[in-house]
Amino acid sequence: METSRSGGKRIVVTGATGNVGTSVVRALAGDPGVASVLALARRRPSLTIAGVEWHSLDLSRPENESRLADLLRGADAVVHLAWRFQPTHDPVVTWRSNVLGSLRVFRAVRRSGVPALVHASSVGAYSPGPKEEPGVDERWPTHGWPDAAYCREKAYLERALDSFELRHPHIRVVRMRPGFLFKETAAAEQRRIFAGRYVPGGLLRPDLLPFVPDLAGLRFQVLHTCDAAEAYRLAVLRDVRGAFNLAADPVIDARKLAGLLDSRVVRVPRPLVRAALAAAWRAHAVPASPHLFDAVLRLPVLDCRRAHEVLGWQPARSAEEALSAFLRGVRRGRGEETAPLAGRRTG
Repeated sequence: METSRSGGKRIVVTGATGNVGTSVVRALAGDPGVASVLALARRRPSLTIAGVEWHSLDLSRPENESRLADLLRGADAVVHLAWRFQPTHDPVVTWRSNVLGSLRVFRAVRRSGVPALVHASSVGAYSPGPKEEPGVDERWPTHGWPDAAYCREKAYLERALDSFELRHPHIRVVRMRPGFLFKETAAAEQRRIFAGRYVPGGLLRPDLLPFVPDLAGLRFQVLHTCDAAEAYRLAVLRDVRGAFNLAADPVIDARKLAGLLDSRVVRVPRPLVRAALAAAWRAHAVPASPHLFDAVLRLPVLDCRRAHEVLGWQPARSAEEALSAFLRGVRRGRGEETAPLAGRRTG
């Protein structure tokens, strides 16, 4: 049950300065059932949000585990969002941050007596599956695509949470498995993550993109980040457990992308695109690895009925609206006053 602010909940959010984190802390801070939000990040931002207290903490460092446990004491729930996407050429670095850092969060939740853990999993945790609707529900295997570090790490943490829930059934565990998450003010970060630091956002103009490649398997789901944040808010405040798929309609394919970009669709052999991406990645020209490209083309379509029926969640924006916000943000160099989301057009 949601309570008044005077007797509201104390929530801790890790990874609070990123795409999802900034939206989640705003959603929680604006809820009368939440008394306070403690936002943790590697680098403390200049961003100010009413009702949010910021602390800097690097989860990849083993010596910070005790401090983390101290910060979590008295919390009613922990929302664990912290994730590092790069460097893709050194998966040991991301493993230390994403996997070992997450395991530290799980242990700190137990040590501090926090009754609820809401963990950011992903569509990337799922094994390859069908691309057609109605899609797979939360019972689909979560073994990821083993060649992609992102999927491998998300899948590993699913197994860790399986064990955690068996050992600690008194802790309410929720796993959020969204599709791709976009908003206007995260566009600069996402451009840097996937296209590289020096690719100008102005290149995403219709007159400079004469066609969209139609690749076998190019069907994926997206969601506006603020709609995902609403699902996290509900998961924190309602007595729910288990996994929830999150995505908005419609499923995005080459034709829908071409419509958004006022472009045309051209069938392109997948091996040709993969080879070009692999060459660019090996040359450190782009940060997105060919292994992630392989994974994206194998991701299943999600069935989100459980989130609608159990969580009581519905997205307020369509998938096309979420993508349009991202494209608008890329062209304008939009960002926020946090290190991950710093906005700029190039560099």
